[in-house]
Amino acid sequence: MKILVTEKLAKEGLLILEKETQAELDVKLGMSREELLSVIGDYEGIVIRSATKADRELLEAGKNLKVVARAGVGLDNVDVKAASERGIIVCNAPFGNVNSVIEHTMALILTCCRKLIPADASLKSGSWDRSSFKASELQNKVAGVIGLSKIGGGVATRLKAFGCDVIGADPFISEQRAEDLGVRLVTLDELIQTADIITVHVPLTDGTRNLISTEQLAAMKDGVSIFNTARGGVIDEAALFEALQSGKVANAGIDVWSEEPPKSDMIKQLIGHERVLSIPHLAASSMEAQINVAIDVAKDMVRYINEQPLTYAANIPRFDSAEMDQMRPFLNLVNIMAEFVAQLADSNLNKVTFSYQGKVANCDCNPLTVCGLAALLNNNVEQDVNMVNAALIAEDMGVAVEEVLNSDSDSFSSSVTICIEGPNLRRSITGTHFEGQPRIVQLRDYRVDFVPEEHMLLTTYLDRPGMIGKIGQVMGEHDINIASMNLGRQEKQGEAMVILSLDSAVPANVIEEIGQTVESNFIKYLHLVKAKAE
Repeated sequence: MKILVTEKLAKEGLLILEKETQAELDVKLGMSREELLSVIGDYEGIVIRSATKADRELLEAGKNLKVVARAGVGLDNVDVKAASERGIIVCNAPFGNVNSVIEHTMALILTCCRKLIPADASLKSGSWDRSSFKASELQNKVAGVIGLSKIGGGVATRLKAFGCDVIGADPFISEQRAEDLGVRLVTLDELIQTADIITVHVPLTDGTRNLISTEQLAAMKDGVSIFNTARGGVIDEAALFEALQSGKVANAGIDVWSEEPPKSDMIKQLIGHERVLSIPHLAASSMEAQINVAIDVAKDMVRYINEQPLTYAANIPRFDSAEMDQMRPFLNLVNIMAEFVAQLADSNLNKVTFSYQGKVANCDCNPLTVCGLAALLNNNVEQDVNMVNAALIAEDMGVAVEEVLNSDSDSFSSSVTICIEGPNLRRSITGTHFEGQPRIVQLRDYRVDFVPEEHMLLTTYLDRPGMIGKIGQVMGEHDINIASMNLGRQEKQGEAMVILSLDSAVPANVIEEIGQTVESNFIKYLHLVKAKAE
């Protein structure tokens, strides 16, 4: 197998590949894009880091490619969809830099608290000034950790060791997991209002973009310190700059930026602020982390060569080949259902149950379960979740996963139900595949029937005449077109559930207006990326 390495890889990883007798290794660093496109067709495997873009153009040029291995955590520079379409396996190293990011976060926190950077600069300038740099201790401070997966959980345990009272906000971490970490779970609002130190460890999604903005900063304690080693865009940089200018925020340690490298004047102003410790995305760049990720991807490449299961493959459904055609539609269904129900969760998860009814239950449904679990967790933890690591991540989060098979089915030849449970939380969704389309046929105890779309609005309210018209009127006033509507109810003038499919997203103010108009018991806008029409 011919393997091309396009970027500097730790020698420990290269040695693994060089020792594999069935591998023919070429290390070609610094190639231009044109050179890479001209030679990639000769290779079956490619090992990259962050500079090489494994986009659709490259993958199409790589006519013999079988594996793309990214020596790092994220897959931002790999078109996984295009790779999957061409039958190319994509693997990465999702855990290789966890400890590096944890230690980097602690370094930022301690450096800011002890005022080390300005003190060092002062002494280097020739001044002996011991009175201007008033440090603060971590002991007895309230530290708020937003996101408690591998990295956030590791930061929490380190902060505990320094004597902090650690609180955490993460709706996808079980109470047991938080208890094991010694962290008190709170709402995001409570964390923001009570923490002296706030550090974020969440992925960048529609739900976390500008998670900390003007409103949240205003609610914080005066003199709060804020740290971000997760993703640029989770903290509103303009709002943070204003909070630093006003003195609301005492210090900030930022490793990631919404523009990398930064270009806008606003971000450059933030980087240059005297109370901001600004780092060019180095949290994962320790020597040990680079060795770890190199070893991880090299081992997976060797596993592929020797026809062994890959540990960190991001896009491998593992159905028996004889069942693939029958099960493939249910992969899409489960993905969409999981994304749907995940957005209905408003507290920590303790348990997820996947139930299969009818003919589908006669097959091996474990790949469906793992696929659905990955979709459920993927936008709620820092690392990429895939069919290989989903179960491990759920276990680490303290989330129990159960699979139930029942070949009997009253209503449909095959159906799938996903139920999520947590403290004061139970949400369930049932779907089937009918006439070539995924359909949702039950939400909670409501019978419904609709095709999931990219933009949807779900609300429940006390059923009474005129409510549908009022919803339509509000939507019309804000130029939001309703594509279809589904109504479920259990009894006349009881609680009703309305599900709207829309042509566009619904702003928060419109959601609030509709909720007030119909006196909603529950209202939620759902953005289903996996249901987006191709």
